[in-house]
Amino acid sequence: MFLAKKFLSGIIDVVSNIDPEQFVPSQPPPPRRPVAYAEQHESDEEKQFRRVFQQLAGDDLEVSPAELMNIMNRIIGKHADLKTDGFTIESCRSMVAVMDSDCTGKLGFHEFKQLWNNIKKWQGVYKTCDKDCSGFIGADELPEAFRKAGFPLNDQLFQMLIRRYSDESGNMDFDNYIGCLVRLDAMCRAFKTLDKDNNGTIKVNVEEWIQLTMYS
Repeated sequence: MFLAKKFLSGIIDVVSNIDPEQFVPSQPPPPRRPVAYAEQHESDEEKQFRRVFQQLAGDDLEVSPAELMNIMNRIIGKHADLKTDGFTIESCRSMVAVMDSDCTGKLGFHEFKQLWNNIKKWQGVYKTCDKDCSGFIGADELPEAFRKAGFPLNDQLFQMLIRRYSDESGNMDFDNYIGCLVRLDAMCRAFKTLDKDNNGTIKVNVEEWIQLTMYS
């Protein structure tokens, strides 16, 4: 019990030192609409992306974790400058879960599009911050890599993420960087949604807490 209290007090200390206004999470995907209606109101760029999505998603027009894993690993296989062990099914389940706004267990068009755009943006940050062209983000490069992605972390929270997502030397490869940012982005969006009066604090019941922490 003592250890639990010490751990929880440490988490509270970390959270209390964070200004949520400094974080810039992505906007949530728009509500799902009938395909016929959506196609009539899309730009040429969105129509082109939808055609690509339909090829990737298959007949059900949704991307499952296994399909996402295959898509991501095919793409990074073409980028020799990105060090990675490959996206695992577990990391892709986590990415689908945090982007799955309607809880279908798969990503629809807008959910996938938002994830795709974020990954492209964060890939650019990753390459920019990899100043020694090692293929991974070194421990000294990581603070800037998170800050440029929209998440300036205080030292305590940063060290927690290092222990969770980096190797023993403090280096973070591409799949772990993306997996970390997808989850961080989703948790920040969830916080802003629940922070109704915009005062930097939220109140959740046990069911909401379990849903936030377990389906991610």
